[in-house]
Amino acid sequence: MASNPTTDKVTTDTTTEAKPFTFSRLLNRNGHEKKQPLPPVKPQGPPKSVWREYFESAVVTVIMALFGMTFIVQAVKVPTGSMQNTIMIGDHLLVNKFIFAPGKSLPILPQRDIRRGDIIVFKYPGNPFEPKRDERPDNRPIFTNYVKRVIGTPGDRIRIKGVDVYVNDKLLPEHRIAANEVSQNAPLKTVIDPPPPRQPGELYDVYYRPGAEKDDGYYDVFQGKDEITVPPNSYFVMGDNRNNSEDSRYWGFVPRDLVIGRAMFVYWSYDESAPVTDWPIIGLVSDFFKNTRWSRTGTLVR
Repeated sequence: MASNPTTDKVTTDTTTEAKPFTFSRLLNRNGHEKKQPLPPVKPQGPPKSVWREYFESAVVTVIMALFGMTFIVQAVKVPTGSMQNTIMIGDHLLVNKFIFAPGKSLPILPQRDIRRGDIIVFKYPGNPFEPKRDERPDNRPIFTNYVKRVIGTPGDRIRIKGVDVYVNDKLLPEHRIAANEVSQNAPLKTVIDPPPPRQPGELYDVYYRPGAEKDDGYYDVFQGKDEITVPPNSYFVMGDNRNNSEDSRYWGFVPRDLVIGRAMFVYWSYDESAPVTDWPIIGLVSDFFKNTRWSRTGTLVR
């Protein structure tokens, strides 16, 4: 007897949802869109705490600051009046360390050799003629920074007579101004106010005590000679306040490897000759706003 085979019925829902027509579906095989590969999943570490994020940011900031102070710029304060009135006592300067970087400079980089007339910041080389002057804590060789103007470059012949400075037998074209000191920390007061204008070729101002043009002082570096020659890799520097500046006339030349950089501009200036308030906290804030020389902020040094 034949048995009727049992057939299992499978119900399949063939109803599909209609999709809107697009050219991308038409061009894809079988009308199906290609599946986009999933982006790789990056492994995630343990979550960072707020303190760790602050610490990492602080470390990066310190590293960048150290890099900038080592190779690019440096902040210095001027505590003496050897460069008045070009640079005032209490001026805070930014120094460009990159412009005089050692080694051969590339055309695309803002580097150049030191020139006559540049105002440079350098490490004090010491006084071989009066070593006892270097025993002062504020005048230690190598540890104390000086700021002066370059008068002689390697190979130049220097001669000084009164207020006149001769370089290679030619009178240096300086704008000489007669001025007197008012007090230890105050700017110089010019005899003629305003002083006479610069003549063509005079690129910077220098200040002399009235009557100094008749002085023929003895300077240690000359050792009785009328003329000296700047040795290789060295510079002869002088302060713009010519009657109150310890410079190359007294302690000699500045070696090239002691030059830090070129003074750029004043970023803050505080008048140390101004009176101060006795009140502890309020006076400190008041003196900051009252005694700051706001007009000198951003002043270029040249």
